[in-house]
Amino acid sequence: MEEELKCPVCGSLFREPIILPCSHNVCLPCARTIAVQTPDGEQHLPPPLLHSRGSALSSGAAAAPPLDQEAAAGPACSGAGGSAAGGLGGGAGGGSDHADKLSLYSETDSGYGSYTPSLKSPNGVRVLPMVPAPPGSSAAAARGAACSSLSSSSSSITCPQCHRSASLDHRGLRGFQRNRLLEAIVQRYQQGRGAAPGTSAATAVAICQLCDRTPPEPAATLCEQCDVLYCAACQLKCHPSRGPFAKHRLVQPPPPPAPSEVASGSPGAVQGAPSGSGGCKSPGATGAGAAGGNTARKYPTCPEHEMENYSMYCLSCRTPVCYLCLEEGRHGKHEVKPLGAMWKQHKAQLSQALNGVSDKAKEAKEFLVQLKNILQQIQENGLDYEACLVAQCDALVDALTRQKAKLLTKVTKEREHKLKMVWDQINHCTLKLRQSTGLMEYCLEVIKENDPAGFLQISDALIKRVQVSQEQWVKGALEPKVSAEFELTLDSEPLLQAIHQLDFIQMKCRVPPVPLLQLEKCCTRNNSVTLAWRTPPFTHSPVDGYILELDDGDGGQFREVYVGKETLCTIDGLHFNSTYNARVKAFNSSGVGPYSKTVVLQTSDVAWFTFDPNSGHRDIILSNDNQTATCSSYDDRVVLGTAAFSKGAHYWELHVDRYDNHPDPAFGVARASVVKDMMLGKDDKAWAMYVDNNRSWFMHCNSHTNRTEGGVCKGATVGVLLDLNKHTLTFFINGQQQGPTAFSHVDGVFMPALSLNRNVQVTLHTGLEVPTNLGRPKLSGN
Repeated sequence: MEEELKCPVCGSLFREPIILPCSHNVCLPCARTIAVQTPDGEQHLPPPLLHSRGSALSSGAAAAPPLDQEAAAGPACSGAGGSAAGGLGGGAGGGSDHADKLSLYSETDSGYGSYTPSLKSPNGVRVLPMVPAPPGSSAAAARGAACSSLSSSSSSITCPQCHRSASLDHRGLRGFQRNRLLEAIVQRYQQGRGAAPGTSAATAVAICQLCDRTPPEPAATLCEQCDVLYCAACQLKCHPSRGPFAKHRLVQPPPPPAPSEVASGSPGAVQGAPSGSGGCKSPGATGAGAAGGNTARKYPTCPEHEMENYSMYCLSCRTPVCYLCLEEGRHGKHEVKPLGAMWKQHKAQLSQALNGVSDKAKEAKEFLVQLKNILQQIQENGLDYEACLVAQCDALVDALTRQKAKLLTKVTKEREHKLKMVWDQINHCTLKLRQSTGLMEYCLEVIKENDPAGFLQISDALIKRVQVSQEQWVKGALEPKVSAEFELTLDSEPLLQAIHQLDFIQMKCRVPPVPLLQLEKCCTRNNSVTLAWRTPPFTHSPVDGYILELDDGDGGQFREVYVGKETLCTIDGLHFNSTYNARVKAFNSSGVGPYSKTVVLQTSDVAWFTFDPNSGHRDIILSNDNQTATCSSYDDRVVLGTAAFSKGAHYWELHVDRYDNHPDPAFGVARASVVKDMMLGKDDKAWAMYVDNNRSWFMHCNSHTNRTEGGVCKGATVGVLLDLNKHTLTFFINGQQQGPTAFSHVDGVFMPALSLNRNVQVTLHTGLEVPTNLGRPKLSGN
């Protein structure tokens, strides 16, 4: 986690971190070293280009704040000189030749832009050149002039991580929110780690932060607005009690902490870090911040309304706001939610995202163990291959003397190549795992915090980082790139005349391994089954395709139902209420591999189906999820069901929703090729009962038989019983069998069918058990 708590500029733990608009953090003293002024030449740019700099430049010359504004907003300009003794903390005033020019093609109104580095620190972050002091002035005065120069012209800061630039407003760097939650985590981390060796109470004495003397004078006052410690001389020189500084409140510096407090690892207790090493020295850290380990947390307040605590969260701006921002500020018309509710919501989102990264980290640890095992296997297999090769070459020593060295070299190269590939993968995976683990630990520490506003300041960025970290573990990232097996085979059979052509048979083709059934993806629906499988890992034998076999549902012989390259297959048209056994095997040019394990699949005992919109006549109108049917024509039209039956007993019902002008709807079963523009049963592909309001007939091949009294009306229910075990078809009206068994010797594959015209509307009911208590049949007429 320590990497998450280090400033990207100085490389040390964060001191007074501020949140940049891009959601990255940087120490406040370091921010002063990387802030730059807009070159004077840009003051004359056309308005559109000036507008692209952000609000700080859009107002032209009016954007230059008075000195007192920067004094209140950026006292750390002088403090920066205390932490960067090398002179890297000044502004660009007087040094325009060294100032970086921001790109003119920044994102308009976003506050972001690109830059061209001209001067960089050792860790790659650009810094400002030191501002030369005017003749006769002290170094402290020069630093004060640098701060004034930085605040009196348009300035910007570039994020050292994403390289986006943001313009500074009249408040300067103090316009960025302080990340107090990160400060607390750093402090707790240092306390848990323990104080550095040699730390003593003497190092925590409050001293002046602007002194040129060596050693610096003890601090006499602390400016509450500037958060800077001054000795008496520097206070008169750099912070006079007049002009814009007249409103600042000067107080006595706080007493130094007790030795036990210093040893507790408080972030402000360690001083004297060499400026060249990038250490950040927090303004006031030697005094007010030194005892931070035993004082109450200072929670962030609204930067626009001082001393106002955050109470709401603006959904439009995605930032905490106070009640004055809602009443007077620009958030008045924005959608807001309670701070506590959004705090809990974002914590839940971060926790959920962490679960995914945690799972990937666990897999990565297991993967590293697997890779290390592969290393050992490669070593062992390499030695085995070398021994085998030597034995074969000794048998042909007279003819193979010149070839042996070449073949050994090839084995060694192959082993070294595999070792290099695995080591590279181990190093890459270890790096990613360390980054993910550090991010996890940091996020868990963030979740422990009880600071809603501080949490919400960074939660969006953390959630995004965690999601990006999870996406890094893409498919295949946790699979070895090489196998421990050496696919090298020495062919010693050829005649001695072919010895000079003897070489390894690279990548000898073997039959494919056993496919692995993915049981979690295998399923059944109605009379269809879906099977899925995959090739085992660490397999380098090519696979040209797969053969899926299924039995007949009665424990009979297997038969091929699919041959192809896909690893997912659905078989339709099976028997209902049947148990099927399935297996799969792979094949390539060398032959067919072994069968997989057999999977047992049970089809549904009852059929669930609807009317089929694809096979029905174009005049058929379906609704209610294809369960209700009517017609737009006065002529009879046919529609089929989505299920097909070839075995078992099946029962379904059709409810008459509308019955006008005494039409003759027909109910029954049919083949898939039935004629669909005439009444059901008039051809040899359908078996039906057609009925009016008084009587019914059975019809097949346009032959009308068994007229039976009793018809249908609105609200009637017609039942169809297809018993393929007995090969019979029977009809029912309102629970009473209509006539005798309509058809016998029914054999083959049948689909539920219906014919009707515009005067009838029916609704289909399926998934019904075969009834056992239906009424006795009515006697048929002539």
